[in-house]
Amino acid sequence: MPSLDWSQCPGVESIPGKLSGALVFRNSRMPVKLVFENLEDGMTIDEIIEQYDVTREQVKAVIDFAARSLDTVSS
Repeated sequence: MPSLDWSQCPGVESIPGKLSGALVFRNSRMPVKLVFENLEDGMTIDEIIEQYDVTREQVKAVIDFAARSLDTVSS
């Protein structure tokens, strides 16, 4: 499966030297992968929002981007 082109998602960024260039929510140090890891581990979006410094809109934008990208790949 091809990887997603996260440069097309306006809510995230990857900056060399910032968390070793990991993909993070824009203007934060919160790695995007933590959303998916925590959802996989059974956390709810509300729990993620409470535990990390992200908004519901940010989390939803990342999930929606991934879903749309996967729809495009499988079409």
